[in-house]
Amino acid sequence: MVKDLKTLLQTEAGGGIVLFCTAVLALVWANSPLSFAYEALLGMPVEVRVGPLQLAKPLLLWVNDGLMAIFFFLVGLELKREMLSGELSSLRSVVFPGLGALGGMLAPALIYVLINWGDELALSGWAIPAATDIAFALGVLALLGKRVPPALKLFLLSLAIFDDLGAIIIIALFYSGDLALGGLAVAVVCLVLLWVLNRRGVCEVAPYALLGFVMWVAVLKSGVHATLAGVALAFFIPLQSRDNPEVSPLRELEHDLHGAVSFGVLPVFALCNAGVSLAGVGLASLMHGVPLGIALGLLVGKQFGIMLFCGLGVMLGIASLPQGVTWKAVYGASLLCGVGFTMSLFIGSLAFEQSHVDILFDERLGILLGSSLSGLAGYLVLRKVLPASG
Repeated sequence: MVKDLKTLLQTEAGGGIVLFCTAVLALVWANSPLSFAYEALLGMPVEVRVGPLQLAKPLLLWVNDGLMAIFFFLVGLELKREMLSGELSSLRSVVFPGLGALGGMLAPALIYVLINWGDELALSGWAIPAATDIAFALGVLALLGKRVPPALKLFLLSLAIFDDLGAIIIIALFYSGDLALGGLAVAVVCLVLLWVLNRRGVCEVAPYALLGFVMWVAVLKSGVHATLAGVALAFFIPLQSRDNPEVSPLRELEHDLHGAVSFGVLPVFALCNAGVSLAGVGLASLMHGVPLGIALGLLVGKQFGIMLFCGLGVMLGIASLPQGVTWKAVYGASLLCGVGFTMSLFIGSLAFEQSHVDILFDERLGILLGSSLSGLAGYLVLRKVLPASG
């Protein structure tokens, strides 16, 4: 378990560095003389047709609806493993990061709502600063090397897992479109068949993958966001084989997908979503309610909510500070949780994609500013409070 966790942390930390470089590349490209090529690439129509079934979307939406379903599938695998046999399987161990995640979602959303109160369009982005990008956060943490105690990494990872779960629930409840009953019916049939496969102890990946693909298409056509199909599929993958307990289809899939997601899916997503034109950006742009609410939510709301809820949990005796971790270190980690990047960009694309208003610029500006400041502040605080490695 410890070895698997160390491998996971190292992979995602390295992925965070690649993610950062890709985001910088997108920014440079979008502000270069070749910016027209960037826009043309994102808007390039891609169509797949099988008989009467047609899927036609610009490349950007294929990335956000298709590739990100793989990312959410991996998130679902991690959630199931941690709940059944990992750090989230013990009630005592989950309370502290769980409270932190709850506070870290509520406080940023509240700040955003207060700043944008009265603007109905802007309020649709209330969940954008509630997200945490675990790949980026662990990437920053990795820069501190062996100075970081394992318990602090576990706290950050556990909090981010709860954060991802909260994001999944928010997307399902608030960012799905008008429902098409035909697509939902097909998705439900797929879920039943997946349950049958799981109950019969089927460990081969192929039948799960086939049903998962059909379910993804059905969910895409139903109005529910297609990435949720990835999460649903993950929860039917068996944790271990009935015939051989040492064989774990879930762990094997998780291991096989980590590299592809960390160094493929997420960088492609960043390349397609982080390209913000900075032409004409000034103080007025930063003071718009959308970027201001997002930036303050990530930088101020995250740290305040996490520290408040974790502190209250310890004061009430329902949670305890992880062994070997100080409150100063928890504060540094809470700052890193303000790096919302990937998940914030994703939720932002859902919040404003139906608005028919060119507000995506404001949304991405706030995410980039808030995430950058949070990552820098978290690194500086942890560099000061963590003891130097021997």
